[in-house]
Amino acid sequence: MKRLLAPALMIMLQMTVVAQSSWIGQSNGTNKNYISTGMSILLVAPDGVSSGMGDVGAASTPDVYSAHWNNAKFAFIDQKMGVSLTFTPWLRNLKAGDMNLLYLAGYYRINRNSTAAASLTYFTLGDISMTDIEGNTVTTLHPNEFAIDGSYAIKVSDNMSIGASGRYMRSDLTNGQNITDDGGTTETHAANSLAADIGLYYTRPIDAKQELAVGAFISNLGAKLSYSDDDNDKEFLPSNMRIGARYTNKIDEYNKVSVMADANKLLVPTRPYTKDGTNYPSKYASNLSEYNRIGVIQGALQSFADAPGGTTEELQEVQLSAGAEYWYAETFAVRAGYFYEHANKGGRQYLTFGFGIKYNTINFDFSYLLPTTTISTNPLSNTIRISLALNM
Repeated sequence: MKRLLAPALMIMLQMTVVAQSSWIGQSNGTNKNYISTGMSILLVAPDGVSSGMGDVGAASTPDVYSAHWNNAKFAFIDQKMGVSLTFTPWLRNLKAGDMNLLYLAGYYRINRNSTAAASLTYFTLGDISMTDIEGNTVTTLHPNEFAIDGSYAIKVSDNMSIGASGRYMRSDLTNGQNITDDGGTTETHAANSLAADIGLYYTRPIDAKQELAVGAFISNLGAKLSYSDDDNDKEFLPSNMRIGARYTNKIDEYNKVSVMADANKLLVPTRPYTKDGTNYPSKYASNLSEYNRIGVIQGALQSFADAPGGTTEELQEVQLSAGAEYWYAETFAVRAGYFYEHANKGGRQYLTFGFGIKYNTINFDFSYLLPTTTISTNPLSNTIRISLALNM
């Protein structure tokens, strides 16, 4: 039997983590303990609108991309129906020319109070060569991940709505290849899971020109992912809680400005870890065996108070983002924003810029990401997103 190197599998398993983190292991923190999940690509901004404003979206203006940011916003969308497609070349700074993220979304307003929507996320990691212990290529894998979901949003009052989504996801990182290392051979397979989202959105005009909005969104709450038959080898989904607010001012007939901010917290328990021979157990798990036995709902609840570093480390797990958007004559938009994540929890810190053009029923949006960390080879550098939407 040809022996496949276990490190090759670990590289693939970490690809989606790298997609979300800056450059793991190079932050300046003294106790780096980032929260690892399966299919973390589900947390990546899939569109060229919110990604141009620092990845904010809990209370941003309702649009076709609301399934990712807050499904409850669909109930307040103005148009009858719409579809969109976003293309994101991924990790181009690592010369990974064949890694791409595609996002397809659509919605349909059922009546004045309710809207149905659906979206598809597809992520390809390109081609990865697997080698034997002599370095000879054994086979070429084509790892990929996708998720498909359906959403429904309804107004519960003139100012408030709620939303719910169901999601099926599949992560195929090994194409069924067996992985052999000194510990033996592991049979692998694609991981499948189901998850749910729930959202809340409230918007209220201050006067004829000003508006306030707030939103809360819990996403990807579902069963763990398993890439083998080993019950101790399961990954939590990237369950996440997002809370945000927006202020919009229609200055005059032609000019409109919005500012907004979000706070994010992964609803995933913190792993215990060892550093320099010292153990750092979490509050509810002193070792990985105990960690693997934590259930999904139990882990979500415990995630607010389980970090080995106590309250200080818990606060480090909160990601912050803020952004602004300017529209001229509802035709041209300029956007900017900033995203911050503590160095000990991944270290993503970046500025974003973008613009949008609206012509009749067609919207074109573009965003660009500029890291602000001192990492010399940040894989997120030069990340762009291109979105095209049709609203009718």
